[in-house]
Amino acid sequence: MTLAAGCGSGGGEGGGDAAGGGAVTVQAANGAVTIPATPKRIVSLSPTHTETLFAIGAGSQVVAVDEYSDHPANAPKTKLSGFKPNAEAIIGHKPDLVVLSDDMNGIVKALEKVKVPVLLEPSAAKLDDAYDEIMDLGTATGHAEQARKLTDDMRARIQRTVAASSKGKGLTYYHELDNQLHTVTSSTFIGQVYGLFGLQNIADKAEKASGGYPQLSREFLVKSDPDLVFLADTKCCAQNAAAVAARPGWQNLTAVKKDGVIELDDDLASRWGPRLPEFVQAIGDAVQKAPAAQ
Repeated sequence: MTLAAGCGSGGGEGGGDAAGGGAVTVQAANGAVTIPATPKRIVSLSPTHTETLFAIGAGSQVVAVDEYSDHPANAPKTKLSGFKPNAEAIIGHKPDLVVLSDDMNGIVKALEKVKVPVLLEPSAAKLDDAYDEIMDLGTATGHAEQARKLTDDMRARIQRTVAASSKGKGLTYYHELDNQLHTVTSSTFIGQVYGLFGLQNIADKAEKASGGYPQLSREFLVKSDPDLVFLADTKCCAQNAAAVAARPGWQNLTAVKKDGVIELDDDLASRWGPRLPEFVQAIGDAVQKAPAAQ
């Protein structure tokens, strides 16, 4: 799933780390959601939130996840879809909590109509959104303390990586979402992550009315000549450094000539959950290896 701008979520009230705890209220994008008791049958329709649930110790409470929730490997993957959710299929798993990042096909209202608590936690628009959503899931599932420890650890790891990567200022980059040259600008969540290192995004000049996700022309990209090229389409589109070097006009790019093409894990680069520090580390490693900006 591609990271897109979305509403941030707030915090929660009540609760703690206790199985069978009392009611808690969580401020999610769909309003104040009251969860009567610690959920024992959670359905997740978001790969990011599936990762979070397992990372905070709520994995044993998860009974079903969507078809793209591939991490961790023991997540109970089903044919449920987060893009075309089917209320009847979801209800068939008898959930006492459903977690999702998109309200497609009116699924939130459909589930609320049958009294199933739903947490709508959209794609993070900024780093604080990512941390807030983890805290929301911790509160909702009875794992608030584990969620707090996780977010503290994520912050610390990211800060260490950025502090150790001092060569980014002045370097230019291009982040590829697919081999049709769709990319992100600095206004997006992904762009803000790169911004932690002081990197300059070549796509910012092409933003216009793209909502942060423009499609670049080959001519624009070649002329911009980025110092670093990050490929977030290694899985979806089978792209790698060799494939990039073989593209017309790309052989003379600085990134190609100076080993500045970085092959990312598509999932790490598109999710805003517990593995975010790994994405940050991949950027940090690339920055450290890159020649200093001229």
